[in-house]
Amino acid sequence: MVRMGELATSTDPGAVLAAIGLGSCVGLALIDRGAGVAGLAHIMLPADTGGSVQPGKFADTGVPALIERMAARGALRVRLEAVLVGGAQMLGAAGNRLDVGARNEAATRSALTRAGVRIVAAETGGTTGRTVRVRVGPGEVSVKEAGGAVTALWPAAPAQMGVAA
Repeated sequence: MVRMGELATSTDPGAVLAAIGLGSCVGLALIDRGAGVAGLAHIMLPADTGGSVQPGKFADTGVPALIERMAARGALRVRLEAVLVGGAQMLGAAGNRLDVGARNEAATRSALTRAGVRIVAAETGGTTGRTVRVRVGPGEVSVKEAGGAVTALWPAAPAQMGVAA
């Protein structure tokens, strides 16, 4: 279980990393299939303005920290695949300055771009919370929207990629 502000990595093929109840928070899954390494960050806010000792809490510090932890387990940056989940608008009207979800998503995307990590899938925005699960061995990411069914997010099912099943 990856709680708010935490980072986790694993090389255990049977492990499942999960972040439950992502509202405005962003769950960032990083996967290196070649090395058999997966990681998950539960990002709460866009930027650290006070020198926090908890880098996973912020997009600007959490993305590089998760990449470093992945590399320490044998992952290569060039093989990393990023999946984003969450970033919902949980308070008030979309587009207002308090839209922490949209700001979290934008900051996470920006940090990934700066790091040279490609985003392969995302289920973000909206007004509903989500749960993300990363199965380490196969490098699979699934998402469950509150009140909905679990769906595979990455790798995408053939129908999701525009290919007949």
